[in-house]
Amino acid sequence: MSTPAPYADLTPERVLAAVEAVGLVTDGRLLALNSYENRVYQVGLEEAAPVVAKFYRPGRWSDAAIAEEHAFAAELAAAELPVVAPLLLDGVSLHHVDGHRFALYPRRGGRAPQLESAEHLEWTGRLIARLHTVGARQPFRARGSIDIATFLHAPAAAVAASPLLPAALQARYRAAVGALAPPLRECLDQAGARHLRLHGDCHPGNVLWTDQGPHFVDLDDARQGPAVQDLWMLAPDPRALELLLQGYTEMRDFDYAELALVEPLRVLRQVHWAGWIAQRWHDPAFPQGFPFVGEARWWEQHVNDLIEARLRLEEH
Repeated sequence: MSTPAPYADLTPERVLAAVEAVGLVTDGRLLALNSYENRVYQVGLEEAAPVVAKFYRPGRWSDAAIAEEHAFAAELAAAELPVVAPLLLDGVSLHHVDGHRFALYPRRGGRAPQLESAEHLEWTGRLIARLHTVGARQPFRARGSIDIATFLHAPAAAVAASPLLPAALQARYRAAVGALAPPLRECLDQAGARHLRLHGDCHPGNVLWTDQGPHFVDLDDARQGPAVQDLWMLAPDPRALELLLQGYTEMRDFDYAELALVEPLRVLRQVHWAGWIAQRWHDPAFPQGFPFVGEARWWEQHVNDLIEARLRLEEH
């Protein structure tokens, strides 16, 4: 039996009804925003600015984990960091209506950062350092960590169980992942990095700029992990990383031994991404958004990339 699409019953009428169920009066305007993991909509309100409604994917995070995400966002906002935190309605940020869980956010637009700009990189580095200062105050307890089990073994198991992976590649894929585990574990152990609460998915699409400067959006992937996780995706080259760290170290010390984790974290993200796609393929948005993953040649290249990644790690 095929797995039902998780948002099959989330019609525009139900989205508007859910928002009205928590006390807001909509004006009927609804705009679907770009999101694959969750469903996100801009909802127009009567006599008020629109809000953004984020409907959480069923089964991904527990209510306790979502509560930690919201509490972290509120803590960052209280520290005067430019983070888009969920709105509180009668003291509640996570709402349950008709079997769906959702949160409402103020609408905050922006554009991607200019990663060739020293000013943008240093400014962003300072903000990430401040975010990490708050993140180091206490740990997440329900959201997990960036580790081998979560970012290598679990997604690899999802790929191996998926019909997306061609049968002819099964053995090579399993061998490639198995060969990655020892050098990845050695790299992580040798770095000995302290784990703290992170944004977790700090790529250019989640750091938006306006004329007032940058702000962070989408803490959906917030986890425990090393500080460098929130830096490397914003650095297309060594010079950019140097500028990010120049800004970062104005506000907070950085353990430069963590730079040895950039390549392992990049490899873990590759494996995790493929597993994420494999797990979500029953959601119609995924075949539509990533049609190339349905082709055998993509998986052939993915396996080759993992084999090459192991060689890089062993030379690291």
